[in-house]
Amino acid sequence: MTTMAPSERTNTGIGDDQRVELPLGLLGFERIKKYEVVGMPEEAPFLWLQMAEDPKHAFLVVPPAVVLTDYRPDLSEEDVRFLGIENPADAWVLNIVTLRHNGSSTVNLKGPVVFNRRTRVGKQVIPLNAASFPLQHPLGVVA
Repeated sequence: MTTMAPSERTNTGIGDDQRVELPLGLLGFERIKKYEVVGMPEEAPFLWLQMAEDPKHAFLVVPPAVVLTDYRPDLSEEDVRFLGIENPADAWVLNIVTLRHNGSSTVNLKGPVVFNRRTRVGKQVIPLNAASFPLQHPLGVVA
């Protein structure tokens, strides 16, 4: 991934400071806690969840409304407390995209990454209604 000047970055939805923290890391990357959310206008609505310690590595993410218009992950009380979410507007949800060698791509709807917009603390969660969502929703299929 190419490093971008701040003026080239797109609005991510969390304000000017794009740094976020995942105290528990992501599945398989539990030791990586600090990230930056970056994007470029020509890549919108896609964003990159870029590792702060190693900017060459990043996860491609997308807001769920791009993929599934009625996606509403139900968070457990434990997750709500962990994130410090006081009202629904505090929650910012992103889903990880998997790019495949054959050109197809999928979006993980079972394990969204949810951030508190105010504190910029996030967690990859398994929603209470995860059984309603696919792990590999084909990208390009809006339901």
